[in-house]
Amino acid sequence: LCLRYAIFGGEALSPAKLQQFHKWHPETKIVNMYGITETTVHVTYREIGEQEIHRGISDIGSAIPTLSVYLCDGESLCGVGMPGEICVAGDGVARGYLNRPELTAEKFVSNPFGEGQMYRSGDLARWLPNGNMEYMGRIDEQVKIRGFRIELGEIESALRKQSGIENAAV
Repeated sequence: LCLRYAIFGGEALSPAKLQQFHKWHPETKIVNMYGITETTVHVTYREIGEQEIHRGISDIGSAIPTLSVYLCDGESLCGVGMPGEICVAGDGVARGYLNRPELTAEKFVSNPFGEGQMYRSGDLARWLPNGNMEYMGRIDEQVKIRGFRIELGEIESALRKQSGIENAAV
């Protein structure tokens, strides 16, 4: 039995870590998919080959056909090489968060570049010269551990409420 595809998503992919896998399974297509829950999981697609593995950047590819991806610095679009927040519009973008109107208003905004609404992900990327994107991390203090979003400020706040704790940093 042959493994035809290995699809990665949910966490930032470090292509350099795939060197041994690719060496053992050169016939297997390796796919990097960036996605977020608010957009029915997948947003971009990129097949990773030997060249991408050796380049060592987290190339997340380009938008799948039903979505549009914008890299924004505030309200302005970013050019090639400029870091910006990943914003997504199109089919599959959620309407908002259940029972969280303030967070919904902050993250789900009217799309200034087209129709419908746009989701502001909080993820940071930059356009590569080939039209793909390089994932660069977060614009805030949120981290992901085993796929769970962790707000470091919430942990700090909970720690400060404990008796005997004056201040905390996570």
